[in-house]
Amino acid sequence: MNANADDKRNAIDVVIRFCLENKLIMLLLMLATIGWAAMVMPFDYEIGTIPRDPVPVDAIPDIGENQQIVFTKWTGRSPQDVEDQITYPLTVNLLGVPGVKIIRSYSFLGFSSIYVVFKDDIDFYWARSRILERLSVAQKELPAGVTPALGPDATALGQIFWYTLEGLDPETGQPVGGWDLDELRTIQDWYVRYPLQAADGISEVASVGGFVREYQVDVDPDAMRAYNVTLHDIYNAVRKSNVDVGARTIEVNRVEYMIRGLGFIRSVSDLENTVIKSNENVPVYIRNVAHVSTGPALRRGALDKGGAEAVGGVVVVRYGENPLSAIKNVKKKIEELAPGLPKKTLPDGRVSQVTIVPFYDRTKLIHETLGTLQHALTEEILVTIIVVLAMVMHLRSSMLISMLLPMAVMMAFIAMKVFGIDSNIMSLSGIAIAIGTMVDMGIILCENILKHLDEAKPEDNRLEVIYKAASEVGRPVLTAILTTVVSFLPVFAMVGAEGKLFKPLAFTKTFALLASVIVALTLIPPIAHILFTVRLDRRWARFALSGVLFAAGIAVAWWAGTILIGAAMVTWAVYLATRDYIPPRYAAWAPGLANVAAMLLVLVVLTQHWTPLGPEKGSVRNLIFVGTMIGSLLGTFLLFMRFYEPILRFFLAHKIIFYTMPLVSVMLGLSIWLGFDKAFGFIPRAASTVGISEKTIRGNPLWVWAKHEFPGLGKEFMPFLDEGSYLLMPTTMPHASIGEAMDVLSKQDMAINALHEVETAVGKIGRVESPLDPAPISMIETIINYRDEYLTDANNRPLMFAFDPGENDSFRDEDDRPVLAPDGKPYKVRGKFQRDKEGKLIPDSRGMVFRVWRPPLDPLLNPGRKAWPGVNNPDDIWDLILKASKIPGTTSAPKLQPIAAR
Repeated sequence: MNANADDKRNAIDVVIRFCLENKLIMLLLMLATIGWAAMVMPFDYEIGTIPRDPVPVDAIPDIGENQQIVFTKWTGRSPQDVEDQITYPLTVNLLGVPGVKIIRSYSFLGFSSIYVVFKDDIDFYWARSRILERLSVAQKELPAGVTPALGPDATALGQIFWYTLEGLDPETGQPVGGWDLDELRTIQDWYVRYPLQAADGISEVASVGGFVREYQVDVDPDAMRAYNVTLHDIYNAVRKSNVDVGARTIEVNRVEYMIRGLGFIRSVSDLENTVIKSNENVPVYIRNVAHVSTGPALRRGALDKGGAEAVGGVVVVRYGENPLSAIKNVKKKIEELAPGLPKKTLPDGRVSQVTIVPFYDRTKLIHETLGTLQHALTEEILVTIIVVLAMVMHLRSSMLISMLLPMAVMMAFIAMKVFGIDSNIMSLSGIAIAIGTMVDMGIILCENILKHLDEAKPEDNRLEVIYKAASEVGRPVLTAILTTVVSFLPVFAMVGAEGKLFKPLAFTKTFALLASVIVALTLIPPIAHILFTVRLDRRWARFALSGVLFAAGIAVAWWAGTILIGAAMVTWAVYLATRDYIPPRYAAWAPGLANVAAMLLVLVVLTQHWTPLGPEKGSVRNLIFVGTMIGSLLGTFLLFMRFYEPILRFFLAHKIIFYTMPLVSVMLGLSIWLGFDKAFGFIPRAASTVGISEKTIRGNPLWVWAKHEFPGLGKEFMPFLDEGSYLLMPTTMPHASIGEAMDVLSKQDMAINALHEVETAVGKIGRVESPLDPAPISMIETIINYRDEYLTDANNRPLMFAFDPGENDSFRDEDDRPVLAPDGKPYKVRGKFQRDKEGKLIPDSRGMVFRVWRPPLDPLLNPGRKAWPGVNNPDDIWDLILKASKIPGTTSAPKLQPIAAR
């Protein structure tokens, strides 16, 4: 009979049997999986000597098209000339490149940009090689001296790091200036740009702002006529003189000498003394017919920081590279460069050293994105543990089920690395969505194992019992997971931008679900065999429990861990002292009390991690809120389970009443989704066929009310992401000069920078020196970084400071400076933060968080003044920015953020 049973075993049964009988192998595999996951996890941390090769990390997936840029300069030529002689010939030549979907081209003053868009299945670098082949042929059709170039191997989303060059005091770090814009631009172009571009993962470092120094020859027409010199003669003289020439070698006294002529221009005097021609053996120099000087080259872009013109650059990450790793490499290069950057002593004796000051760094956004999703995953796991503890009411099985979640998440990270899925808000959201389904696998297996163990006889082999229980539900569990995976096939078939946006989510959710069923079928049975059947020595149990409590407490604070382990030891001592006197009926409560204690512990950890009411409300109120909310939901479910049978009997007896509920739900859902008028517009049209006027029905007050209340959901392709910064993009008049545009930009930046909630405001007009930026002079782009709502530590956790709630004070910033309300006056708030003699806040773990954003203006504390709701969210900051940036001659600006705009 056993032989027949073995013959009927399927592959799942074989796997379960192997895992049960080879626990050591499974333990080693589990440790290996944890180690591999530690190497590839996208979170930014170092683990001792373990090498890290994390999944590439960015804030959002790059949904841009598969495109290449062909950029061609033709300085000084009009857009029409550029279009006729460069853009059109290149475009028609590139149309024959294999895999091209569409070509877009733009002609500007002095340059041409051609965007060659390939099909999504074309390899990025293969496309570049094909374009280079065509450009070598098309070169013959272009004007002499014009050479088209391929843009950087990057996408528009690759602008990950912006910086300015500023003169700072090396000791205090305060701005001291002392550097001209042409000096800073020279340092940027020759000392900073190339080392940063050499960092791993960087495609391009483009310069912006300042002045490029050049030699300028201003001719005198009267002198040219007097010396019989043409403009072409002067041009040729300058061109031919600026070159070194070489000749042969000569031998003198058995020593070889190389002969060369030195002609490179190194100063203004070299250019002034260049000979143009000779009249009757009298040389004519450039100084005779022109004035030579150094001056700024023509520029089509400028940078402004807080109202002062600046020089800076933008770092672009290479296509397919890890943006987070690339930024780290750039920062390492900056650390290496910083000591060697030029410095000078100012007339007042202060030392000014050129310093690289970043004003846009995607690292913070990436960390916040990962942190948000990491917190969401952690909180989901904690909530799931509470639900499992409450519903299963078996502590050991609850621990086993809860272990499934982090193991499955780690396996999902490994799959992301193997299959090349980048880590971003969409891909990590797939794991977060799958959490609820993942835990089902463990619950099904544990419930069935416990049921079979309860029904088993004392002499039955526990391994066989667990094997039978796991085998019984193995195939249904796998079938349920595969059904869910198959339902995602339409998402995998998406192409274009929607495919790039949603495929990562579908992949990671599939990885997580498959990982959960693998863990459920391979790890839960052998661990259940140990956990449910092997009785551990009580001393080891005490040590294990103490370790778990202490580790959980440390997750909150060191004092919490000490209190928890102390309470556990006291509870254990009391139990040992009184166990012989406890009646048996009360002793049976011990498992339930252990479950309740574990639930309370997880609830405390969840509250400290989540703080849904905000940290300023305190731990107690947050704990009450979280406990009430979770308790209400669980209570609702338990009540439904308790009264499920009578509810089912009622609806079986009254089917019509039941069917009206889903019908009403569908009608309400259609009204919310499509809008009432669109969802039920067929009713007036159908009524008109039987003689009832369509106008009469649509004019009915009930119809008008429903149409107004249910207009339908709006549509937006990209999900909203709070990037922690805004991109203000108004435009000036198209014919505005660069001087006029700079005047508008500086006024806007000064007004925006004066806002208390704004950290930095750096604006750009025109374009940076990169094919990725074809912006005209009339386009303004201001990157505005706003401050966090609270003062936080390096891990973005709010800091606590000494606070006196009984004394009111004027609202002041962290440096003890008064902050003004919108009416331009300081105002009082309730409570006062304690400060030391230097005006600095005093840290206090039992104090209050320090809110950076301005709180509401209370008319009771500020009599005679108009109430103001304060700054409560980023939208309020945007409204203040729009109000401050209003200047006549500029258009309004839509609400944009840097990454979303790119």
